[in-house]
Amino acid sequence: MNKNIGKVDKTVRIIIGLVVIALGINFQSWWGLVGLVPLLTALVGFCPLYAPCKISTVKKES
Repeated sequence: MNKNIGKVDKTVRIIIGLVVIALGINFQSWWGLVGLVPLLTALVGFCPLYAPCKISTVKKES
C-alpha cells in the first residue's frame, strides 16, 4: 500500500474531516461520522479511490 496523498491533499482532508465532525456534533447528527473518512485517509496517507484511477498527489523526487 503506497502512499498516494500529498501534503496539501492531506491538509485539506484533515480540515474537511474536522469541519464535518464539528457540524455533526453541533447539529447532533450521525452524519458527523462521515468526517472520519477524510480524516482517516489523511492520517494513513492512502486513499482507496485514488488507487484504481492511478492518482497520486505525492510529489515525485527528482
